[in-house]
Amino acid sequence: MSMVLFASVVRVGDGLPLSASTDYEQDKELQETKKNIKGLSKKLSQFPDRCTLKTGPFNVNFTSALGVGYLMVCTASYPNVLAFCFLDELQKEFIVTYDPKRIRNAVRPYSFIEFDTFIQKTKQRYNSPRSLSTKINLSDMQTEIKLRPPYQLSADDLRSVNGFSHTSSKYKGIAPTQMLDPVTLPGIVSCVLSNDDEDFNYVIAFFLGTAACLYQCFLFAYFSVWRDSKSFLAFALICLSNMYLYELRNMWQILFHVAVGAFMTLQIRLRQPQGKAPDYNV
Repeated sequence: MSMVLFASVVRVGDGLPLSASTDYEQDKELQETKKNIKGLSKKLSQFPDRCTLKTGPFNVNFTSALGVGYLMVCTASYPNVLAFCFLDELQKEFIVTYDPKRIRNAVRPYSFIEFDTFIQKTKQRYNSPRSLSTKINLSDMQTEIKLRPPYQLSADDLRSVNGFSHTSSKYKGIAPTQMLDPVTLPGIVSCVLSNDDEDFNYVIAFFLGTAACLYQCFLFAYFSVWRDSKSFLAFALICLSNMYLYELRNMWQILFHVAVGAFMTLQIRLRQPQGKAPDYNV
């Protein structure tokens, strides 16, 4: 017999169950399907907003909107359009009944268990198609499903959700299949140089000035032949670079960079190699 067997309402962000139908069905396959729903509800944000999963003799259908997901289990022969009409009714009633802030702030499972009363009444209606046909308009839902059919989840998707597979998902919005290596300095430089919004000469001047500053730091820390001449040339390059960047920097910025370069040149000049010790070669 075609019928709705179970329904639940969960918070999409973390899968917190907000309400569910209180069923006492002892069917093992149905109980196993309910366990799958628990895992599925924690990953709703990774799936499209309307999906169907075929699992044995049952179908799991769910929709999500405004941070809340609505799931139901029905027999495989239950009409698809009725299943999503059922979920649509749950969604409309839940949105009208509960404030979004209260939903976001809920911390305990089944904080809205009283909504089960509406779920049970709606289940009874949808399990009696004769009385239902005169109370709902199926044409709108049929048109919507035809234009935007629910995504068909597979067994592989279910295994991935339950932690048995670590393959990447193929849905829109999910992480890409492969991870890239960390970005390197040459890669960053290439990105900067490929920017068409700035004059390429300005970019070169900026990097030359930066390289001259770094080279002065090297000369200050380590001994090198002709240190004084090299430091003076580096200082001259700093001055030329800042002159070229005059249009991009104000006077205070230019004075700051030149003053720092001059100060570093002086420190390199003052830090000379140590003389020979008095007891050298004794």
